[in-house]
Amino acid sequence: MHANSLKSILPRKQKALSFQLSARGHWSTWPAFASGQTVLKNHKPCCAPEEKMPSNKQALLTIPKPRYLEQLESYLRKELQYLDLTQRNSQELRLQPYREIFEFFIDNFKTYKPLLSAIKNEYEATLAHLKETIRALEPLKAMVTTVSEECSQQILALQEKEKVEINMLKQEKQHLLKFIDNMKEEKSSLQTQVERLQTSVAEEYTRYLNEYGARKLLLAKVNDMHNEQLNVKQRQVQDVKGEDVVKLTLALKIARQDLTKTQVKLNAMIADYGDVVPRREFESLEKKYSDLQQEMETLKKDFDQLHKEYQTLLEIQRETAEERDNFFTELQQAQRSCTPRPNWAKCSEVIPGGAHQWGCLAEGKTSDQLVDVLLEEIGTRLLKEMNVFPGRGKGDKVPVYLRHVGEVKNKKLTKKDVVDILKDIWKEKIALEQQTGKRPVLPEFFLSYLQKRYGDTSAMEWSYTLYENMRLCPSNHVMSSFYNILTGKVGNLQPSAAPL
Repeated sequence: MHANSLKSILPRKQKALSFQLSARGHWSTWPAFASGQTVLKNHKPCCAPEEKMPSNKQALLTIPKPRYLEQLESYLRKELQYLDLTQRNSQELRLQPYREIFEFFIDNFKTYKPLLSAIKNEYEATLAHLKETIRALEPLKAMVTTVSEECSQQILALQEKEKVEINMLKQEKQHLLKFIDNMKEEKSSLQTQVERLQTSVAEEYTRYLNEYGARKLLLAKVNDMHNEQLNVKQRQVQDVKGEDVVKLTLALKIARQDLTKTQVKLNAMIADYGDVVPRREFESLEKKYSDLQQEMETLKKDFDQLHKEYQTLLEIQRETAEERDNFFTELQQAQRSCTPRPNWAKCSEVIPGGAHQWGCLAEGKTSDQLVDVLLEEIGTRLLKEMNVFPGRGKGDKVPVYLRHVGEVKNKKLTKKDVVDILKDIWKEKIALEQQTGKRPVLPEFFLSYLQKRYGDTSAMEWSYTLYENMRLCPSNHVMSSFYNILTGKVGNLQPSAAPL
């Protein structure tokens, strides 16, 4: 009873659901509402029937269509009429109106919109995939066409090549057939020659057998004759031996006696000359002895000479040792009585540049010269630290180029700068002498050059700086020479004797 109630409830729910869908989504069951009628399959409203329909189908078409369906069919017919189906992508253009109709249909049926949209999207994705596949296969199609053309060309080329090869093989076949015929002819001729040779060999063999038999007979006769001759000779020898036996016995005795005598002589010679050296060996040994004797005498003379030299060297060594001892004694006495020698290596700690610079400066110099070098280095360093020089006044005893009252600024020049300036001053002095023919006094020219080049205000600064550098650097030839001439220690030199 419960099952019957369920069966009665289910049809009611289905009818109610169908009614709700029709009311909400404007769902129409046309032409299903007509009793006893069936819907035509694959029916297209926009297409006219090509053949006469049955009477029941004609009656079905007389039932009025829903208005929305008529609107959709009318829109579809208009869109299809506007299309240009002669273009290449006519199928895509034709699909567009149907796509729009389907979208309208989906939008109006809200209940089935998700399902229909999913169906539409799946179809669109499938179409897009198929388009991509077709687009990807188009190059392959062109490539296949190209490959097929190439293959056909290759096949034609191979056919042509095979034709040529077939013709060549046919020609070779004809040539081989001719060669076989020639070989057959040659074989037949050779067969004839073989038969002829076999006949001749048989004849020769028969002749050889005959000769072989004749030779055997001849050899037998020769052997018989040889045996007869040997028998005759043996008989003759036996007769001779019977007659000479006594003579042979005597000859044997005499030979034995001679052998005994010879043996005795040989033993005597061995006993007498067993220890005797052959003359050839004696002469060679005597020659070696004389050579060794001469070599020994030469070595003895050399030894005597070396011994004398050794004795002389011993005496010299003894005298040298005595002199060494005397010098050592004098050295000790001198060390006790004289002032100790200064340790100049300590100066490397003070001189800029360290031990290497001091080694270069002190190389080959005496203690007095090393003192000058040390004073020069100390004076140069102090000169660089001074900022001003005290003026020496304007007295008559003060040189012209140093007459100044007050402090003078130190230019702090390097040795190279000082040397370059002094060389330039000397060149200017020589040029002036050549122009005027007179020899100017160096102190006055020195001051005038500095005033001309650096001005009156700075001339004294340059003069003091140059003077102090020249005074403190006697090791430099240019600076010391210029300083000696400038101070009057050396007379004014000729241009050829310039310190340049």
